[in-house]
Amino acid sequence: MNILVVLPRFPYPLEKGDKLRAYHQLRVLSQFHTLYLVTLNEVSLSTVDIAHVQRYCKEIHVIQLTPFSKLIHLVRCFFSGLPLQCGYFYKNEARRTILDIVERIKPDRIYCQLIRVAEYVKDIPIPKTLDYQDVLSKGMQRRAEQAPFYKKPLFNFEYKRLLRYEEKIFSSFDHKVIITEVDRDLIPHIENETIHIIANGVDFEQYKYQDGEKKYDLLFAGNMNYPPNIEAAEYLAKQVFPILQKEFPDLTLVICGTNPTSKVKALQNKHIIVTGWVESMAEYYAKSRIFIAPMHLGTGLQNKLLEAMSMKLPCITSTLAGNPLRGIESEKEIIICNTTTGYVEMVKFLLQNPEKRAEIGENGYQFVKRNYNWETINEQLAKIITS
Repeated sequence: MNILVVLPRFPYPLEKGDKLRAYHQLRVLSQFHTLYLVTLNEVSLSTVDIAHVQRYCKEIHVIQLTPFSKLIHLVRCFFSGLPLQCGYFYKNEARRTILDIVERIKPDRIYCQLIRVAEYVKDIPIPKTLDYQDVLSKGMQRRAEQAPFYKKPLFNFEYKRLLRYEEKIFSSFDHKVIITEVDRDLIPHIENETIHIIANGVDFEQYKYQDGEKKYDLLFAGNMNYPPNIEAAEYLAKQVFPILQKEFPDLTLVICGTNPTSKVKALQNKHIIVTGWVESMAEYYAKSRIFIAPMHLGTGLQNKLLEAMSMKLPCITSTLAGNPLRGIESEKEIIICNTTTGYVEMVKFLLQNPEKRAEIGENGYQFVKRNYNWETINEQLAKIITS
C-alpha cells in the first residue's frame, strides 16, 4: 500500500521521544509499504539526517516552520478555539503539499503522529490512523498544577482546549493508537477503550550490555529543554542528591541530554555533570551504577527507562513513570519510589549492595526484552493502519 505519513517533527536525530518513535515506525512500515512523508521542521537538517530517513521513504517533503508562520497560526488558533499546539505546528504550505500528494498518488492510507497535525488531514476521505502517543491534555494539566502563579492561566487555558480537541478529533480517524493503557484510559472520549496500544521499543543492538568500569554513580537522561525532565533534574540535584552526599561525599551524578536549559546548566558543580548532547547515550549507561528518573510531570512511556534496562542498569523511578510499564514488579525488575526519603534510601541500598544492583539490572533487561521489541510492536501497527 501507499501510505502518507504526517509528522510534527523530522524524525532524526533521535534526541526526542516522538522522533525516536516515528523513526522506528517508518523503518518497520517501509518493509511492508511505500511511504510518502510530510514533516514539519524548525531546526537545521544535515544531509546525514535526511539520509537516515530517506532510505525508508519514497518521497520526503520537509516544511520549514518560521517564526512568522508560528505567530500567525498561534493567533488564529487563539480565536478559533483550537489548541495552541495545533497552531504552532500548522503551516499552509504543509496543507497544500498534503493535498497535492493525495491528488497525485491517491494514497491508500494516512498515518499521523500526535494531534498537533490532525487538522491537516481530518477532512480527507481516506482511511486514517492517529497516533495520540501521549495524553497531551493531562501533561498540560500537570504542568499547570506545578507552575508558578503567573504561568497557571496559560497552562490551564491550553489544558482545556487540548481536552476538548482530544475528544473532538477522535471520530475523524478510523483507527487510533497510543503508547500505554494508562494514557488510553485518560483520553476524554466515551469509546477510548477502542484505542490500540502500540508501545515504544528498544534498539537492542545500540543499547547492548557492556561490562566495564563504572565511572558515575547516578545517571539521569533525557531532552533537557522538556519541562518534565527539567523539573526532575532540579528535584534530583537539589533535594535528593544533597542528602545522599552527606553519607557519600564523593558521589557523582550525571545529567545527560540535549539542549540543557539555563536552569539545568546551573545545576553543574564538582559532583554534578551536565553533558548536553552526547554522541552515545549507551556509553553513559554503561559507565553508570544506577539510573534514576524521578518523574513528576508528563505522560507516556519513558524511553530512557527502556534503554537503561536494556543495558542491565538498575533503575529507580516514580509511580508516574513506572505505571505505564504494565506487569513490571517493583524491587524485582525496577524500583518505584514516591518520596524524597524513598529515593534516598533506595539509592543507598543499591550503592551498598552491588549484588542487588546486578540482580535488578538483569531482571529489568529480561522484562524489556520480552515486552519492548520495535519489530514486533510496529508489525502490529502496520496491521492496524491497513485493516
